[in-house]
Amino acid sequence: MTVLVTGGCGYIGAHVVHALHEKGEKVVVVDDLSYGKPTRIGDSRLYGMDVSDPGAAERLAQIMKDEDVDAVIHFAARKQVGESVEKPLWYYQQNINGMLNVLEAMKNADVKKLVFSSSAATYGEPPVDVVPEDVQMNPINPYGQTKLFGEWMARACEEPFGIRFCGLRYFNVAGCGPVELEDPAILNLIPMLFNRLKQGKAPAIFGDDYPTPDGTCIRDYIHVSDLADAHVAALDYLDRDERKYDVFNVGTGKGTSVRQIVDEVKEVTGLPFTETVMARRAGDPPQLIGDATRINTEMDWHAKYDVEEIVQSAWDAWQANPEHHIDVATWKQTD
Repeated sequence: MTVLVTGGCGYIGAHVVHALHEKGEKVVVVDDLSYGKPTRIGDSRLYGMDVSDPGAAERLAQIMKDEDVDAVIHFAARKQVGESVEKPLWYYQQNINGMLNVLEAMKNADVKKLVFSSSAATYGEPPVDVVPEDVQMNPINPYGQTKLFGEWMARACEEPFGIRFCGLRYFNVAGCGPVELEDPAILNLIPMLFNRLKQGKAPAIFGDDYPTPDGTCIRDYIHVSDLADAHVAALDYLDRDERKYDVFNVGTGKGTSVRQIVDEVKEVTGLPFTETVMARRAGDPPQLIGDATRINTEMDWHAKYDVEEIVQSAWDAWQANPEHHIDVATWKQTD
């Protein structure tokens, strides 16, 4: 099988490319390299492009035909909640146009399998502590809105074009598999904490007045290698003639607060830092924990890694990068 991975040079995408290689699949990558690195995809062929650009559908279709693509895993999108609140029109342009071009290309190239990188941001602030897939969807930021609309777009293409679609709604992705696949963008919580430490600055907690036990946001943290395995399982699921569902939570079903993550970073790094509390970020719900029963049952997929292993693997990867390495013995907090 040949799989085209959009955004395959990025953090999650590169781990999925790695997992597909481990399975023996041929992988083709499309990426604009705004966050990714071409060295992260092994011997996969890389096509440099922004999938949201005008004309991208035609070029994507030609790539799919030339490479004899059987399936697409679509990651390429903008993903910062706060940025989406500040730049809503740009997020709609980037994420919705990107999805439109991918689907148009699949239709024209007669590619029938799509795994879509969705998000728990589609839920907004759900009325339950642990969120099932069939709860009412009410995203509270433009990022989540674009992901939900992407699901609708893919679902609408199933009947007229024969596209088999599976959307994976995941929560807070963290950790690292092979150290060379470290999260390069410093957009997620744990690398953001490490980056502050690298600068000798106090790691920041954005808001400690949420209606949670310790006042900080609670999230379902999932190891990126577990998530990569879920994408491979989703491709296999699309081969089934009988499929009950087309969207799945990918999580652990357990919540961890930002304060607890900060405490785990102290434990793993051994650095005696004192964190600082800053104002809430726009668009952040107090709590998001995923009910993973559906994916556990339908795909026999289960998360393997806990929060300690997530933070430890992220730290190992950070320390393995000469640009990021922190000398623990001489480290001082300067602010």
